[in-house]
Amino acid sequence: MSLVALIFDVDGTLADTERDGHRLAFNLAFSEFKLDWAWDVPIYGKLLAVTGGKERMRHYVDSFRPDFFKTKDFDDLIVQLHQAKTRHYTELLAQGGIPLRPGVKRLLMEARNQGVRLAIATTTTPENVTALLTHSLAPGSESWFEQIGAGDIVPAKKPAPDIYTWVLNQMDLKPSQCLAFEDSENGILASQGADLKTVVTVNDYTADHNFEGALAVLSDLGTPEAPMQVLNGSAPNKSYVDLALLRAWHAGAYP
Repeated sequence: MSLVALIFDVDGTLADTERDGHRLAFNLAFSEFKLDWAWDVPIYGKLLAVTGGKERMRHYVDSFRPDFFKTKDFDDLIVQLHQAKTRHYTELLAQGGIPLRPGVKRLLMEARNQGVRLAIATTTTPENVTALLTHSLAPGSESWFEQIGAGDIVPAKKPAPDIYTWVLNQMDLKPSQCLAFEDSENGILASQGADLKTVVTVNDYTADHNFEGALAVLSDLGTPEAPMQVLNGSAPNKSYVDLALLRAWHAGAYP
């Protein structure tokens, strides 16, 4: 079956948003609410094992701050903190933008030019997705994506496959017609749980994750000027990911 659509995760996949975007925005929200919570780089790396910002804050309190007393309005506090964090994150993007990872814009434009359908499947909020695309790709570029599955549109977050299943249903596509792009173990568990073949681009937080079953594990998508590193898989005579390579992987040409 031919390749019809590409489905992208966002944080860590389209852009390195976690360490210098979301983490900073969380800390700004904590400061705004006069909390003594502070997420340094190592702690945030551990917290990334939990998907979803609200879930991550609850996990932080349960695992790292047993001294924190949960009042009866704790759930409301988490919601308010997450709203503040989203506001700070979009402000950070607007101030200077968080650049897309190497090769992302090139591949998206090639896909559009060749009529390959695009979608997003992420646990981050729709507002975060729109802000990243607007400031780092192009104004109005959310329209490039036929479906944006984001936030709480499904109750179960990655590693559950629900967000991918939702996107596939909305697009009326079979998993065999698509490729997914992920950067983390939770991400590939979700995509593979939806029976999607998956290409992985690692980052500083996920380089040591288990990506068993990925079509390929790469440093990034690469550019003609800065070739990708193939960490696992095969990409003969290729320095960057293009649609020809994706079609070959999808067809099983490079096992």
